[in-house]
Amino acid sequence: MTAVTPQLQTERLLLRGWRDDDKPIYAALNADPDVMEHFPATLTAAQSGEMVDLFVDGWAQRGYGLWAVEVLDSGRFIGFVGLSSPTWEMPFTPCIEVGWRLAKEAWGYGYAPEAAKAALAWGADHLDPPRGEFVSFTTVANTKSRRVMEKLGMRHDPADDFDHPLLPDWTEQRHVLYRIGRAGLAADGAQGDRPQG
Repeated sequence: MTAVTPQLQTERLLLRGWRDDDKPIYAALNADPDVMEHFPATLTAAQSGEMVDLFVDGWAQRGYGLWAVEVLDSGRFIGFVGLSSPTWEMPFTPCIEVGWRLAKEAWGYGYAPEAAKAALAWGADHLDPPRGEFVSFTTVANTKSRRVMEKLGMRHDPADDFDHPLLPDWTEQRHVLYRIGRAGLAADGAQGDRPQG
């Protein structure tokens, strides 16, 4: 698979384009009930593979998207971090969302905020997000992701909380929304901006 994806490097991580050999590891990640605790269901290998193909296509179509994340010292693929845009409508859309999903064995090392900070810095340099801000959202109960958002300097206003329109019958339909302005994000966070084919 090929797509023009900028490659970013942080102190410990490489944010790169997706490869076919990421798919089995990504499928295992999406089959882990702990990783998917705050999603309606785990995913099959076929569903995970389709997601990776959509990630690659997203870069080609929009010029931004979700990076595969690799630990520099081991070369180990651990999940994704990056930027996306919801296709559904809410008061805060259209928007550019920063998001992540990492394998359980990569939790607790600060990888998610490290990579997300780099993604946001790249986005601030290269994109013009609606209303001059990036957003992130998750279920009310997902305290781990909410802590990452707070570490990124994102702000939560309870007035922005919403019921996810694609999950009407799910017990965790209620979501929190965090925001951060584009100004000041591009100062640091990652080195390099090398297209990777």
